[in-house]
Amino acid sequence: MKKKWPLKEESFFGIGLYQPKTHHNVGTLWRSAYILGAKFIFIIDGKYNHQSSDSQKTWSKIPFYKYDDFDQFYKTLPYSTQLVGVEMSDNSTAITNFAHPARGAYLLGAEDNGLPKHVINRCHHLVQLPGESSLNVAVSGSLIMYDRILKWEKQ
Repeated sequence: MKKKWPLKEESFFGIGLYQPKTHHNVGTLWRSAYILGAKFIFIIDGKYNHQSSDSQKTWSKIPFYKYDDFDQFYKTLPYSTQLVGVEMSDNSTAITNFAHPARGAYLLGAEDNGLPKHVINRCHHLVQLPGESSLNVAVSGSLIMYDRILKWEKQ
């Protein structure tokens, strides 16, 4: 007989940035990811230097992955993980109506460029925060993770 696990036991998420502009945004997102329960954080096509302001020592608590390009990242997505692009687009689902996947990797683009078309085309889902202009990327990531927590707690 097959054992059924509660869906919450089979769920996890990670969050990352595509071509991040500042080390500060990466560091802030990393700290939020740790506090809000992410299992990993990543960047694609960017650099990160450790911040002395990391009083939580998040570098020692959740893994940080660096990918040279999107294809390298996509090939290493964990099994059965859906890629969720966070993007202001006509094809995006409003966050208020979005059902987060059990296993998700959330990807945010730089504030000025967003995600490029070739990345958007490979996302399983696109989700959009409210507003007419983009928020700070670390703030956006924190809001996405918080929304996930709220909705998963109700299950």
